[in-house]
Amino acid sequence: MSALSPVTPQSPAAQPDISAGNAAQARNAAVAFEAVTIGELLKPMFDTVDMTDNRFGGGPAEKQFRALQVQEMGKQIADSGGIGIADSVYRQMLAMQERSGS
Repeated sequence: MSALSPVTPQSPAAQPDISAGNAAQARNAAVAFEAVTIGELLKPMFDTVDMTDNRFGGGPAEKQFRALQVQEMGKQIADSGGIGIADSVYRQMLAMQERSGS
Protein backbone atom coordinates (compact mmCIF):
# COMPACT_ATOMS: atom_id res chain seq x y z
CA MET A 1 0.00 0.00 0.00
CA SER A 2 1.47 3.35 -0.95
CA ALA A 3 1.44 6.41 1.26
CA LEU A 4 -0.75 9.32 0.28
CA SER A 5 1.07 12.49 -0.62
CA PRO A 6 -0.54 15.85 0.10
CA VAL A 7 -1.84 17.92 -2.78
CA THR A 8 0.33 20.99 -3.31
CA PRO A 9 -1.79 24.13 -2.98
CA GLN A 10 -1.82 26.54 -5.85
CA SER A 11 0.42 29.52 -5.40
CA PRO A 12 -1.26 32.91 -4.87
CA ALA A 13 0.16 33.98 -8.25
CA ALA A 14 -2.01 31.30 -9.89
CA GLN A 15 -5.11 33.19 -8.76
CA PRO A 16 -4.74 36.70 -10.20
CA ASP A 17 -8.01 37.97 -8.65
CA ILE A 18 -7.05 36.98 -5.09
CA SER A 19 -4.43 38.91 -3.11
CA ALA A 20 -1.53 37.01 -1.58
CA GLY A 21 -2.75 37.97 1.90
CA ASN A 22 -6.25 36.62 1.27
CA ALA A 23 -4.85 33.41 -0.19
CA ALA A 24 -2.59 32.92 2.84
CA GLN A 25 -5.48 33.57 5.24
CA ALA A 26 -7.66 31.13 3.32
CA ARG A 27 -4.92 28.47 3.45
CA ASN A 28 -4.43 28.96 7.20
CA ALA A 29 -8.19 28.73 7.79
CA ALA A 30 -8.41 25.57 5.67
CA VAL A 31 -5.58 23.90 7.61
CA ALA A 32 -7.17 24.95 10.93
CA PHE A 33 -10.49 23.47 9.77
CA GLU A 34 -8.77 20.22 8.85
CA ALA A 35 -7.04 20.13 12.26
CA VAL A 36 -10.38 20.45 14.07
CA THR A 37 -11.95 17.83 11.82
CA ILE A 38 -9.13 15.35 12.40
CA GLY A 39 -9.32 16.00 16.14
CA GLU A 40 -13.03 15.23 16.09
CA LEU A 41 -12.34 12.02 14.16
CA LEU A 42 -9.69 10.96 16.69
CA LYS A 43 -11.80 11.74 19.77
CA PRO A 44 -13.93 8.53 19.69
CA MET A 45 -10.80 6.45 19.28
CA PHE A 46 -9.35 7.79 22.53
CA ASP A 47 -12.71 7.62 24.32
CA THR A 48 -12.76 3.84 23.87
CA VAL A 49 -9.24 3.18 25.24
CA ASP A 50 -9.34 1.44 28.61
CA MET A 51 -6.61 2.98 30.77
CA THR A 52 -7.67 1.45 34.11
CA ASP A 53 -5.08 -1.36 34.09
CA ASN A 54 -2.34 0.66 32.46
CA ARG A 55 0.76 1.20 34.56
CA PHE A 56 1.40 4.53 32.83
CA GLY A 57 -2.16 5.84 33.02
CA GLY A 58 -2.58 9.33 34.37
CA GLY A 59 -5.85 8.86 36.24
CA PRO A 60 -8.16 11.87 36.49
CA ALA A 61 -5.51 14.25 35.17
CA GLU A 62 -5.21 12.23 31.98
CA LYS A 63 -8.96 12.44 31.44
CA GLN A 64 -8.83 16.18 31.99
CA PHE A 65 -6.09 16.78 29.42
CA ARG A 66 -7.14 14.15 26.88
CA ALA A 67 -9.16 16.67 24.85
CA LEU A 68 -6.11 18.94 24.56
CA GLN A 69 -3.94 16.02 23.52
CA VAL A 70 -6.37 14.99 20.79
CA GLN A 71 -6.66 18.59 19.59
CA GLU A 72 -2.87 18.93 19.33
CA MET A 73 -2.60 15.60 17.52
CA GLY A 74 -5.13 16.89 14.98
CA LYS A 75 -3.04 20.04 14.50
CA GLN A 76 0.14 18.05 14.01
CA ILE A 77 -1.46 15.76 11.45
CA ALA A 78 -2.94 18.71 9.54
CA ASP A 79 0.35 20.64 9.63
CA SER A 80 2.16 17.56 8.29
CA GLY A 81 0.00 17.37 5.18
CA GLY A 82 -3.19 16.05 6.67
CA ILE A 83 -5.61 13.82 4.84
CA GLY A 84 -6.58 16.21 2.03
CA ILE A 85 -9.43 18.11 3.61
CA ALA A 86 -7.52 21.41 3.75
CA ASP A 87 -6.72 21.35 0.05
CA SER A 88 -10.37 20.88 -0.92
CA VAL A 89 -11.55 23.54 1.52
CA TYR A 90 -8.82 25.94 0.33
CA ARG A 91 -9.86 25.56 -3.32
CA GLN A 92 -13.51 26.13 -2.43
CA MET A 93 -12.70 29.22 -0.37
CA LEU A 94 -10.70 30.73 -3.25
CA ALA A 95 -13.50 29.95 -5.70
CA MET A 96 -16.03 31.61 -3.38
CA GLN A 97 -13.79 34.71 -3.06
CA GLU A 98 -13.41 34.93 -6.84
CA ARG A 99 -17.18 34.69 -7.32
CA SER A 100 -17.82 37.36 -4.71
CA GLY A 101 -15.16 39.64 -6.22
CA SER A 102 -13.18 40.23 -3.01
